[in-house]
Amino acid sequence: MALDVAAVRSDFPILTRDVAGVPLAYLDSANTSQKPRAVVDAISDHLLRHNANVARAMHTLGAEATGAFEAARAKVAAFVGAARPEEIVFTKNASEALNLAAHTLGAGLRPGDEIVVSVMEHHSNIVPWQLLAQRTGATLRWFDITAEGRLDLDRARAEGLVNERTRIVSLTWVSNVLGTVNPVARIAGWAHAVGATMVVDGSQGVPHLPTSVAELGADLLAFTGHKMLGPTGIGALWGRYELLASLPPFLGGGEMIEVVRMDGSTYAPPPHRFEAGTPPIAEAVGLGAAVDYLTALGMDAVAAHEREITEHLLTGLSQTPGVRLLGPADLDDRGGAVSFTLTTADGFEVHPHDVMQLLDSRGVAVRGGHHCARPLHDRLGIATSTRASSHAYTTTAEVDRLLDALAYTRDFFGGAR
Repeated sequence: MALDVAAVRSDFPILTRDVAGVPLAYLDSANTSQKPRAVVDAISDHLLRHNANVARAMHTLGAEATGAFEAARAKVAAFVGAARPEEIVFTKNASEALNLAAHTLGAGLRPGDEIVVSVMEHHSNIVPWQLLAQRTGATLRWFDITAEGRLDLDRARAEGLVNERTRIVSLTWVSNVLGTVNPVARIAGWAHAVGATMVVDGSQGVPHLPTSVAELGADLLAFTGHKMLGPTGIGALWGRYELLASLPPFLGGGEMIEVVRMDGSTYAPPPHRFEAGTPPIAEAVGLGAAVDYLTALGMDAVAAHEREITEHLLTGLSQTPGVRLLGPADLDDRGGAVSFTLTTADGFEVHPHDVMQLLDSRGVAVRGGHHCARPLHDRLGIATSTRASSHAYTTTAEVDRLLDALAYTRDFFGGAR
């Protein structure tokens, strides 16, 4: 079923506000999504009526808080197709989830072992593996990209990128800059064939696409709440339970233990082994509400709507003078993050921060910068770019406002010198 976008937008009060005297056109959802009233109300209700610590207080409020927290875990597990709720570890964001994966998987790495990522990764899926390689003496290697912004699988095969020395492969499902949807299941097959663990950064995939961890072929999947209509301060790491049970703790503290003695401690089974201290309780409740909201919309419908928005955006940008699109120009295996550069008629490249500010002066919110993906921008031969991105509440009219504002920006800088 098609989304009733007008009805969806009515659930997001922030979309009715003005910016610079004109209605807001929010096209920065890859950075963070807006939150429906249902999510805000769920958090407010929890804090005002059920607030207590989880798994500790045995009184009524404690039981209610624990029940709400674990119910949110079950909702998130079902949303990504997990076999059981205990496969979901709550973290504060995807970055923490990926660091958890790097620290725990890295416990057995040795010099000569190899970790494989790609040049299109977000810094959160590069830096933890760089730190791990430095600690262990392992080698970090990476997939390159083709001219159209897809993983260069032919070169990777020819160079034996994934081989008998590979211990970990960690890739983004959907690029936050190029919009490329990577063939994760295929590469997971390569990883598993040599006994490596497949880690997936799902930050730009889980919020926008129907997700099945079994179909992805992942062993671990990281994602974050604030990009999927949920609050900040909450993310998750899904993992196959047998794998999670084999991994050492990430952080030490309360609730991650079984028995503590001065001469040593034993640890709780997953997921609590990885959730030291007081967790983000209200945030988890909010994430559960976001999952309920997205489930009610239907992720197939969300994906179809965003595909329509992306097609309209790609078509419009391709017809806008001075725009250079980054990443695939067609919809095949493509997500909704669309990055580009802007050049005036006399060849002056407008800095994305200037583009962003002029667009903001016309009520259009986009992101300008390297989008926490500097190695990718270096590979593309540019320092920064401008990015527009959508979600279930985005309209084609907002895209048209972006296109008009870009034409204005190009003319402004073309005549300013």
